[in-house]
Amino acid sequence: MNGPDPSWDLYRTFLAVLREGSLSAAARALGLTQPTIGRHVDALEQAVGVQLFTRSLHGLQPTEAALDLKPYAETLAATTAALLRAASGPGDRVAGVVRVTASEVVGVEVLPPVVAALQARHPDLVIELELSNALEDLLRRDADIAVRMVVPTQDALVVRRLGVIALGLHAHRHYLDRHGIPARIEDLAGHRVIGFDRETPAIRRMRMGAGSAAGALDRSRFALRSDSDLAQLAAIRAGCGIGICQVPLAARDPWLVRVLDDAVDLPLETFLAMHETLRDNRRCRVVFDALAQGLMRHIAGRAPVAVSEKGPAA
Repeated sequence: MNGPDPSWDLYRTFLAVLREGSLSAAARALGLTQPTIGRHVDALEQAVGVQLFTRSLHGLQPTEAALDLKPYAETLAATTAALLRAASGPGDRVAGVVRVTASEVVGVEVLPPVVAALQARHPDLVIELELSNALEDLLRRDADIAVRMVVPTQDALVVRRLGVIALGLHAHRHYLDRHGIPARIEDLAGHRVIGFDRETPAIRRMRMGAGSAAGALDRSRFALRSDSDLAQLAAIRAGCGIGICQVPLAARDPWLVRVLDDAVDLPLETFLAMHETLRDNRRCRVVFDALAQGLMRHIAGRAPVAVSEKGPAA
């Protein structure tokens, strides 16, 4: 590489083109013009001395060199976002931005009242909530705090085990009124079962722990398939069939009934983690503790936030 180091703007544009697949889509994502995006790509190619994209009928295709650069550009993006979050508020006040990542179901069904109570007490606190069943990299600072359903294995993390969320088979009362309540695991063969579309390593581990019920949780047996946990939960609530749901979550809905609880009782270990450099950051510590308290209440079958905490701060 000759000449001055490329500016961050060039890497940001490069990453946008990688993610969006075309100059025009990247321009829309960044709020720039298409010619500007093109100039940025040309400038980065000249700076690094390799071609990064080739044109095809399907848009811009990344070269092998571009794919080699991608993780470094992603690290730059994560570091830049973390820097801005760190600078968003003074370290001695609960103010500024904290980025939290959680699974779809936890992020939608459990965390909102916790966040509402937290922001009622600390109105200058901004929460960025990233919902994904993928594991965000806390060491790369993709997020500040993560709710994890697997044991965090990375070093340099502050980790707190919160407990075990029980998973079980549930159905809407109307569905069971129409189709009957299965008495044995074999009876599921006569029911519509809701489940995943693609089997991930996490799902494979879950099925291995299901014992005699593993066969009933095979993809070929599902009448409705979705890789979205929220879609599966919505289907259970709509009366589409029998599916897996968090036991404490279903217990809040009088229309949901647990079935075959002796045969299907799957443990979902729950952890909270953050980078150890944030241990003494007051806003991150306050958010970490509030999330831990709310999730432990949920695991125990109680509302994630006490009634007295739901209103505005006095």
